[in-house]
Amino acid sequence: MCDTLPSPPPTQALTRRGLLATLGGLILPATARAENPRAQDMTPSDALALLYAGNKRFAAGKPDAPHRDLKRLKEIAPAQKPFAAFLGCADSRVPIEILFDQGFGDLFVTRIAGNVTTPECIGSLEFGTHVLGAKVLYVLGHTNCGAVAAAVKGDAVPGQISALFQHLRPAVKIAKGNVAEAIRENVKAQAILLSEASPVIAMRIREQKLVVAGGVYDLSTGIVTPVEL
Repeated sequence: MCDTLPSPPPTQALTRRGLLATLGGLILPATARAENPRAQDMTPSDALALLYAGNKRFAAGKPDAPHRDLKRLKEIAPAQKPFAAFLGCADSRVPIEILFDQGFGDLFVTRIAGNVTTPECIGSLEFGTHVLGAKVLYVLGHTNCGAVAAAVKGDAVPGQISALFQHLRPAVKIAKGNVAEAIRENVKAQAILLSEASPVIAMRIREQKLVVAGGVYDLSTGIVTPVEL
């Protein structure tokens, strides 16, 4: 999503729906789709089960490390078709493809400190689900999250770091100073916000083409524990 995209035709209104349609046409022409064979006929439930199975292998120290070679790289070069999209934290200890034992082209990942929902993240995840067809939208928090801990502490911080706090305050308030609880509550809050704030994502959920889920990754064990939404 960092490449420069061509401008839409002048006759097309620059609405979110119009932009998604334009991106779909430019990036995923019907003749150039590189389908992920595992995702082709997968249901949202199947996709979620695939994620948890991958994490189980990773945490057990027995990863398959699929889709991480040059053959896969060349296979998906024309187009991407991820089976899951993620809102995760930017923490360097949380490499999402690795901890879910996935590879090139399997996951569409947005990462931001505190795994908070911003307009930019919503737009990216709309692209990953509506245009690219991801069947799971997963919000992933993690233990010892520095952003959440800082929001709980509430001290002055340099630069624009405090801009994250407004997104974390609802979870912090519910947790009443408990960082671990605030991390879980933040996963819930961001998942609900993604489900309700975006008409595009809400439509996918209603049509049963998408499931929203969340969990907390344990930095010490490698295990992702689901969070009930």
